[in-house]
Amino acid sequence: MIFNSTLTDSTPSLISPVVPPNLLVTDSPIKLGIMASGSGSNFEAIAQAIADKQLNAQIQVVIYNNPNAQVAARAQKWGIPAVLHNHREFASREDLDQQIVQTLQQFNVEWLIMAGWMRLITQVLLDNFPNQVINIHPSLLPSFKGVRAVEQALKAGVKIAGCSVHLVSLEVDSGPILMQAAVPVLPNDTHETLHARIQLEEHRILPQAIALAAQK
Repeated sequence: MIFNSTLTDSTPSLISPVVPPNLLVTDSPIKLGIMASGSGSNFEAIAQAIADKQLNAQIQVVIYNNPNAQVAARAQKWGIPAVLHNHREFASREDLDQQIVQTLQQFNVEWLIMAGWMRLITQVLLDNFPNQVINIHPSLLPSFKGVRAVEQALKAGVKIAGCSVHLVSLEVDSGPILMQAAVPVLPNDTHETLHARIQLEEHRILPQAIALAAQK
């Protein structure tokens, strides 16, 4: 584990496991597909890590399901194709996932990253990318699965919160954990302040966890 006290607000964090620098450089770039429903801050963290040569990868495509998602504009800024698959236009989750699979195959994606994807996925997606779908979740799993994880943590009165990167299984926020980062819950924390600190850690560990998964 690593103790890190260099956050912008000087709040200490704990990250595990430590990823050796040599794991961040693979023989060839990892071809990534990103799925996002909102602002796309985790997408941008991955793109920045690639630009900074902290992750040897290429983002082939961004898929988003919300027409108003800011991630589309972020993708445009980075010159990365963004494809809208509005879930409201599909008769079932399986139909949506089948279209997503077709898009991912079209862009030659190897690893799929759910970076704030606010839809349940189906076996259709998992069958086409077995053990190659990664999710980021704002809690120390297995605690506080599902939506509003930060609010759940505050309501429970826990003293440590954080985020987890894991391989995706059909059960929500389950599957083998790749990496976690913990932050203290401060006495005056609100959802906004705690979530902001957790998000800093999400941006830190997600690129590392991608490299770790791709080495296995």
